[in-house]
Amino acid sequence: MKDTYQLNTDAKLKEKLDRLEEYIRGLGSLAVGFSGGVDSSFLLAVAHNVLGDKAIAVTGADSSVPERELKEAAAFCSDRGIRHFVCTVDPLREEGYRFNSPDRCYFCKRGIFTEIKRIAEENGISYVAEGSNMDDLGDYRPGLRAVEELSVISPLREAQLYKKDIRLLSKEMGLPTWSKPAYACLASRFVYGEEITEEKLHMIDLAEQYLIELGFFEERVRLHGTIARIEVPAKDIERLASDRIREDVYRKFKEIGFSFVTIDMHGYSLGSMNATL
Repeated sequence: MKDTYQLNTDAKLKEKLDRLEEYIRGLGSLAVGFSGGVDSSFLLAVAHNVLGDKAIAVTGADSSVPERELKEAAAFCSDRGIRHFVCTVDPLREEGYRFNSPDRCYFCKRGIFTEIKRIAEENGISYVAEGSNMDDLGDYRPGLRAVEELSVISPLREAQLYKKDIRLLSKEMGLPTWSKPAYACLASRFVYGEEITEEKLHMIDLAEQYLIELGFFEERVRLHGTIARIEVPAKDIERLASDRIREDVYRKFKEIGFSFVTIDMHGYSLGSMNATL
């Protein structure tokens, strides 16, 4: 059953949504590379509304994706009756990924979307899409090269949608992801050139999950050797540094396996590791 929603937004934003729906309708069938984040959730919801069962979701699962993200993605699809496939990939087999080269995302996206294309073909789906938006064009995104090489389409960019547009439209559509914090895979927490291992990914996952349980919903644990550098928004640094929370975090992170635990005084910054490039 298709979703229904009533929009009360401005004409320009409505025009962008109309453009997106028209573009997707012209595809006939679509497999969305679905992470459960703000962008891919919005794209999938619109695709399902337009195409019904001819729109499917495919989520890539590997050691860099926390279990909570996989569960949220599955719940989103279940709640809306969307066909959902999960493909297991192992990007650590690629040296360019494992040793965290600046092109790490290229190797990861190439592996995931190769699998998504296979699943799409097996299910009679004509096109594969990913959820990048116009804001992504201004950042370092080597994964987009893999997207182009594999002829994966980017409907949100076709419709000239920016992140703020997507959040506004998602809110009006009643999507639970409209206010979800930005998220990137756990491999983005490593300094470039440091080897990525399942053990280190698990350490970061446990550490970030602990911060979330303490109420820090925008957070990153960056890894520098055995040093954990915690990023939270500047307004939350004082709470994180308060004696009770600071001591609990330090104790927990030491249990997880970190030698040293630090707080980044600049605060949370999306893609901060790219500053070293």
